[in-house]
Amino acid sequence: MVLAPVSKCVWPGQKTRIEQPPRMKTSFLPKLVNGQKGDPALFVDLLRQKRALLFDCGSLTALAPAEILRVSDVFVSHAHIDHFIGFEHLLRLHLGRGRRVRVYGPPGITRCVQGKLMGYTWNLVKRQRLVFEVREWDGERVSVTEFLCRTRFRRSDSRRLPKSEFLYEDELVSVRGAVLDHRTPSLAFSVAESDFYNIDPVQLDSTGLRPGPWLNELKGWVRKGRAQAKTISIDGQDWDAAPLADKLLIITRGRKLTYVADALGNAENSGKIVELARAVDLLYCEGAFLHEDLARAQETYHLTAQQASELARSAGVKRLVVFHFSPKYEGRFAELNAEAKAAHKKSESVALID
Repeated sequence: MVLAPVSKCVWPGQKTRIEQPPRMKTSFLPKLVNGQKGDPALFVDLLRQKRALLFDCGSLTALAPAEILRVSDVFVSHAHIDHFIGFEHLLRLHLGRGRRVRVYGPPGITRCVQGKLMGYTWNLVKRQRLVFEVREWDGERVSVTEFLCRTRFRRSDSRRLPKSEFLYEDELVSVRGAVLDHRTPSLAFSVAESDFYNIDPVQLDSTGLRPGPWLNELKGWVRKGRAQAKTISIDGQDWDAAPLADKLLIITRGRKLTYVADALGNAENSGKIVELARAVDLLYCEGAFLHEDLARAQETYHLTAQQASELARSAGVKRLVVFHFSPKYEGRFAELNAEAKAAHKKSESVALID
């Protein structure tokens, strides 16, 4: 391939090719805070952003304070006590910090956060800058309400956001959701990191061009989908961006993970879960009961370990973690993993993490 600046027709002299760089690792570092059998809470460290996402807010005492203080966004499936009791621990640690913490949840989450905040006396906080921004999602639109510490967490007027494919999105990460039936709306979430764009030093060396801010400009143009033709100025000359990108960029696909906690194993929920988890790298899915106790699972609107495994297979996920085991299996938790593994044997493309 011959690449040239707009005003030229050849590259500067070719130099010796060097070894291709290794692929950049993911920026995701997820972990179940309480393991497979404790309160649901998935901590996802975003290494590139030096912050973290939290999916569900069960007991958080297993997290280090420094980890909790990195949490910028909390995605709550629903406000049952085992999914939300850790909010007060998060609140306690964030007091005195000038942070804005966003809380996402189903209809009613604003009232639940307000109830937590109103349970205390706030007469000495007028200089505090902590803000909780609650984003309540009904499956269509998001309603935003703020609670400012300096106003004693008085509830603000709510505003509606335009309809969007994403609950949250920035240049490096995006989160989508689905509303499931748990005899109350229960949200499932899928988080994706943006693709990595690295410069191939071999190809850059071969062009004779000097590194500079133009490389970030080139990455940004590609990251935004090459919306229109673009030229980039390099040392006073204009170059076509498209051939530069084709020659210089190494694109490593970002990872995707899906989190599903508490849902009835019916056809409607299953369809939503499969769609949300389609081809993700990692699926965290509740498997509260053994399939021999399917009647009990249906009565309590939960999934069995076998159902979780079948959903993972249908969605074509690469790895599955089953969790949120019912305490009735104390001493028998290995059977839940075994049931999920047995179902996975039907698909060589899916691995089970236990």
